[in-house]
Amino acid sequence: MTDLYQSQRAMRNMRQAAMQRGVVAILDVGTSKIACLILRFDGPENFGSNDGVGSMAGQSSFRVIGAATTRSRGVRFGEIEAMQETESAIRTAVQCAQKMAKTRVDHVIACFSGARPRSYGLDGQVEIQDRVTTEHDVARVLAACEVPDIGTGREVLHAQPVNFALDHRSGLADPRGQIGSVLTADMHLLTVDASVVQNLIYCVKRCDLELAGLASSAYVSGISAMVEDEQELGAACIDMGGGSTGISIFMKKHMIYADTVRIGGDHITSDISKGFQIPEATAERIKTLNGGVVATGMDDREQIDIGCDSGDWEKDRRTVSRAELIGIMRPRVEEILEETRACLEAAGFEHLPSQQIVLTGGGSQIPGLDGLAARILGQRVRIGRPLRVQGLPQSATGAPFASAVGLCLFAAHPQDEWWDFDIPAERYPVRSVRRAVKWFKDNW
Repeated sequence: MTDLYQSQRAMRNMRQAAMQRGVVAILDVGTSKIACLILRFDGPENFGSNDGVGSMAGQSSFRVIGAATTRSRGVRFGEIEAMQETESAIRTAVQCAQKMAKTRVDHVIACFSGARPRSYGLDGQVEIQDRVTTEHDVARVLAACEVPDIGTGREVLHAQPVNFALDHRSGLADPRGQIGSVLTADMHLLTVDASVVQNLIYCVKRCDLELAGLASSAYVSGISAMVEDEQELGAACIDMGGGSTGISIFMKKHMIYADTVRIGGDHITSDISKGFQIPEATAERIKTLNGGVVATGMDDREQIDIGCDSGDWEKDRRTVSRAELIGIMRPRVEEILEETRACLEAAGFEHLPSQQIVLTGGGSQIPGLDGLAARILGQRVRIGRPLRVQGLPQSATGAPFASAVGLCLFAAHPQDEWWDFDIPAERYPVRSVRRAVKWFKDNW
């Protein structure tokens, strides 16, 4: 009955142990690249001693001592499709990062996209009879949250309290130590496809590594690409990856919604490849060097060399205009943005006070994208680069590394989750936990 709760706690304890040893690896398993960062923590007194209910603002005393990326293999739509290829790519990235860090790591904290995330808003209420609210009361109110039937083959990835209310006072980040008679909590539950997570856990184990944490790419990208007031007032982060586009909405510094659109930058590359009948590697190169979504009068005259090595002299000397390239890229980019708009509308994004949109991820680097996104999404849009982290190499500071950098911040300052509290045995939501998840038991 308590499998989910105990196993997630085991992961959190493993993370603490790894940080006390001083090093932990961050692994971003994407469709186009696999990134590994190795973090060194300066001492146990600087982290984890009091993970209060609250935000991840501020950086723990860690620095990046190793970083490596490799082309992703065997991953499609952010999900593992060919186990051996992905295992080989993860080993390559981790070994290169270890070489740079001159140290070996045993524990990794991983993030992934895809897996068809679904968000639920839950609430619970308990009476505390006009006394000081304790950690035990917080545990009781979280246990009182009624977990919906999330369906078979689904697992809980995040279960975070996002708001507390004590009597008539709402919007409390941390009710502990305050006096009241009725404590209410709102919780955000994010569920994903079980098989996707189990494949990732199995793949990490095959690489002789221990998994010390899991997170959604959409969530950690939002942590790193948004500034504090955006997270506070209400903003959406759109992480445009290779195989999928992650969407997360933040309010009061907590994620309150996440979803994914199963189209990404690789689909744009594929369109160029088919449109011009060139290899995908050539299509990727001209997309990166000459791509765009807004055509001007100059683009008809600007010719792009799309030479190949087919042996046919005429075919190998072909050129296309930049206007033709934009004509192929723009419809696919518009499709991604329109699907994203549908997700934001379904989440009720228009009711938030700020409605800022932050674009990040490798796909966000297409010139002119922010203007097109503002037109389609009808909101203020900016391109977000991840926050600066100590020791991060210059090559890993751009938008494609938003989720990897966010995962560093998640590792150092995890927000409280349901399983961080000692929920009293008699208060376990029996049906709910049994329905929710037992996947960790099979992996420990």
